[in-house]
Amino acid sequence: MTPSPSLVANLRVELMRKPPFSRMERQHVETLVTGAVQTYHAPGEVILSPEAGVVDTLYCIRSGAVTHRPRPGQGGDFQFEAGDLFPLGAMMGARAVIGIYTALQDTFCLRIGADLVHQLASASGPFADFLNRSILTLLEASQRQLREGQAAQALADQSLETPLGELLRQELVSVEPGVTLSEALQQMHARRVGAIPVAGAAGEVLGILTRSDILGRITLPQLTLDTPIERVMTSPVRALTVDDSALDAALLMSQHGIRHVAVTDAARLVGIVSERDLFAIQRLSLKQVGVAIRNAQDVEALQAAALDIRRFAGTLLGQGVQARQLTGIISRLNDTLTIRLVELIAQRHGLDMAQACWLAAGSEGRQEQTIATDQDNGLIFQSDTPGKDRPRWLAFAHDVNNALDACGYPLCRGDVMASNPQWCLTAAEWGERFGTWISRGEPEDLLNASIWLDLRPLAGKHALAALVRPVVHAHLVRYPRFLRTYAASCLRHRVPIDWLGGIDATARDGRRLLDIKLNGTMIYVDAARLYALANGIDAVNTRVRFEEIAKALRVPAREGEGWVGGFEFLQMLRLRGQIEHGRRDGEGDGGGEGVGGGCELNPNVIDIATINEIDYRILKESLRIARRLQQRLELDFGQ
Repeated sequence: MTPSPSLVANLRVELMRKPPFSRMERQHVETLVTGAVQTYHAPGEVILSPEAGVVDTLYCIRSGAVTHRPRPGQGGDFQFEAGDLFPLGAMMGARAVIGIYTALQDTFCLRIGADLVHQLASASGPFADFLNRSILTLLEASQRQLREGQAAQALADQSLETPLGELLRQELVSVEPGVTLSEALQQMHARRVGAIPVAGAAGEVLGILTRSDILGRITLPQLTLDTPIERVMTSPVRALTVDDSALDAALLMSQHGIRHVAVTDAARLVGIVSERDLFAIQRLSLKQVGVAIRNAQDVEALQAAALDIRRFAGTLLGQGVQARQLTGIISRLNDTLTIRLVELIAQRHGLDMAQACWLAAGSEGRQEQTIATDQDNGLIFQSDTPGKDRPRWLAFAHDVNNALDACGYPLCRGDVMASNPQWCLTAAEWGERFGTWISRGEPEDLLNASIWLDLRPLAGKHALAALVRPVVHAHLVRYPRFLRTYAASCLRHRVPIDWLGGIDATARDGRRLLDIKLNGTMIYVDAARLYALANGIDAVNTRVRFEEIAKALRVPAREGEGWVGGFEFLQMLRLRGQIEHGRRDGEGDGGGEGVGGGCELNPNVIDIATINEIDYRILKESLRIARRLQQRLELDFGQ
């Protein structure tokens, strides 16, 4: 029986409110609705089981809920709700399901036959993409909704995600190293450009001369205009590729205090991107924030710069910048601020930072800082008599920690700071600490290891930190049981999925609350750290760790992408709640007791009721992926 036009229209409108149907063309959704069959399932009714054989039907839930109970040893239940499609894996793999799908309540579904599924996948790119990359597609939908919802907060219409290759508008103007200053300056004047790059015979970038170089390098030294440009050009040149983003260029300019970045394609120079180019898509200059930090002469100036960092993060969030890049920019600017503080206070104490290295640990070490972040830092110093020299370094570290606190980075409640004698050590003493943690493996040792295995050199003599890493690997080889003990510690924080497969939030005052850090991102971070240690991967950033782990373990691309996508979505939820809290509090520091998503608790806690339908579905899928990660840990590192 052919459904009536009105029924088809109503079903189409209903479906097109949810992904992937919201991205599909109207006629494709109507084809699905016309060819599908509506079914009813009573509470407790088994809809699918392994005994049914190869799956030839895809179910789309209109209303109600369905639970999936896997075979023993395959993990816990998972709940599907209105708008979900199942069983995607079995349908695409032309196999039987591996568990039992049961209706939890009165449930209405649309049954979509295999032939119709394949027909739609051939005709509709969004539908095919969803079948192959469901979690990634949902993440893209969430990003679009975020950009739309925060458009009023954005300072520009074009995203900083734009590849640099798309920003190159002018024809490349470059010169050879033997060209005279007269010729080079004439070309700059004729083309009205503020910089001219110098390229070699193979097109490689050798140097650059900018308008701001002319006074200090040509006019004041009174060089003649027949001087070859290679004598005054800046070399080497900071360069990115055509596939890097405008945000990458802005970060590079901010980090190094420059105004131009060379753009290459297959190692050949193809253009120059200037700070002016970036102003077209970002009116608040990252370089301005970076310059303000580097030029700061006191803590008060750095306090203002720290506030600018948080404001700028809110702007980038409104532009739809992804969690990876947003946490990257926060971490890099925080790095710049910390480095400047260390320089100022070292001068005040009469200390030479060539004899020491300031360490970042925890989220800062992983370059994954969010807005609400406290301090995790330490110090390596050189000394033949540590007991005698340590008090001077501790006094210096105490002042740095207090200055960071004044800038809005709270003192660590666990005292994981360089002002603590436990974390102000020589390289040899650091090696001994790691040896004790790895060989003994007590709960306190595991906690310390989870913090300091993510250490990164920040200011001073970086070579001192390089002395510690080989010692860590040597101890891991000597005491392999540490990995099993550490895995057991990681598994103590269970994923908040209840026995029905729904989100197991904490009920409080009529709200459903979830700590996104403790019960979300840290599960991913711990798993990535453990597998990195087990596979000799030196990276400390969680995304990079997952990418390297996926290669080492030879996992399917979809699984590795799921790890990254799930982690970064949870990071985005944290950032969104923290930034919104800061706006409500009048651009506060975002630390201490805050609110995430309307919840008056800490900034990492969200109220489930405040997130939209798309984000709720991605949250549930991200937690489901985290649970599968923990199941993998149990299999790989179980006793």
